[in-house]
Amino acid sequence: MHVDEAIQSRRSVRRFLPTPVPLEVIRHILQIAARAPSGNNIQPWRVHVVTGEVRQALCRDILQAASEAAEQHQAEYAYYPTQWVEPYLGRRRQNGFALYEVLGIGRDDRQRREQQMLRNYSFFDAPVGLLVTLDRCLNTGSYMDVGMFIENILVAARAQGLHTCAQAAFATFHAIVREHLPLNEDDILVCGIALGHEDTQAPENRLLTERQPVEAFASFHGFSETPETERVC
Repeated sequence: MHVDEAIQSRRSVRRFLPTPVPLEVIRHILQIAARAPSGNNIQPWRVHVVTGEVRQALCRDILQAASEAAEQHQAEYAYYPTQWVEPYLGRRRQNGFALYEVLGIGRDDRQRREQQMLRNYSFFDAPVGLLVTLDRCLNTGSYMDVGMFIENILVAARAQGLHTCAQAAFATFHAIVREHLPLNEDDILVCGIALGHEDTQAPENRLLTERQPVEAFASFHGFSETPETERVC
């Protein structure tokens, strides 16, 4: 798969098939992803990969905590702003409304919206979950490095015919994760990633989020109005 196709076909899949993913494929994806750049090549990421009974036990306990005592858990870093402003607020709302619409969930149906949110903690049924951590002694630049590493995972997975969903929602329940996995004391849980084969019959997987055109976020400086190839000598 050409890298352009892998990037353009990547999306957040929210329902997976139970089809297993071979360990050698996961290792290959991580090996490719590790080519991500990082400041001074410090490679600050660490990954815990779960499947089978380990995954089931972890998901069970997080689902219970999220259902019964969510207010007792908090992520160790702020992913979203404390005060939403435009245009980000509008984009966030549009994304949420679009997802609930394809699922047939009304805007006032809080119970079904909550049920959909809780599906995060089963990795949306994906057979493999990845939990990405970062040493808390590092600084903002390392979050950028980890972000590039995560993107490499998502794109490398597409090259293997797989799909993913990056899930910051797991960061809230780092204490539960520590009960199941050997995270170091200095590890910050950055996110989870669902990995597997897409359920192509699921309506939520038909959602294709919009992107701003290049003209909306980029400006170009110092370029000739006439491309070099079109100049007449």
